[in-house]
Amino acid sequence: LQLQAFGGGLVQAGGSLRLSCVVSGFPFRTYSIGWFRQAPGKEREGVSCIGSAGIRTYYADSVKGRFIISRDNAKNTAYLQIDNLRPEDTAVYYCGAPLPCDSTLEYTPEHWGQGTQVTVSS
Repeated sequence: LQLQAFGGGLVQAGGSLRLSCVVSGFPFRTYSIGWFRQAPGKEREGVSCIGSAGIRTYYADSVKGRFIISRDNAKNTAYLQIDNLRPEDTAVYYCGAPLPCDSTLEYTPEHWGQGTQVTVSS
């Protein structure tokens, strides 16, 4: 099982990024996918997750209205569209699967991607 996250970068506050997570080695369409982030000096936190069919989605309060999670089961890829970026969004972003997906965003996935750095300048 492999997860590869990419799409991070350095952007100014108010900018946008689209993160991608490409998954291989397991039946992607049958599992929920989650996005997490870890800022310097902080614990990793759940950002969003999406159910296997792409219908159920959940977000951390800090990102609601700015982040959109989606998936394309035909491409074995999950996405995280990040708009109106803030300096406090600076972190390494990880995708993980499989995992239970609900509003708590507290579950730990069995497998992690390698992470992609998002840096937001003010």
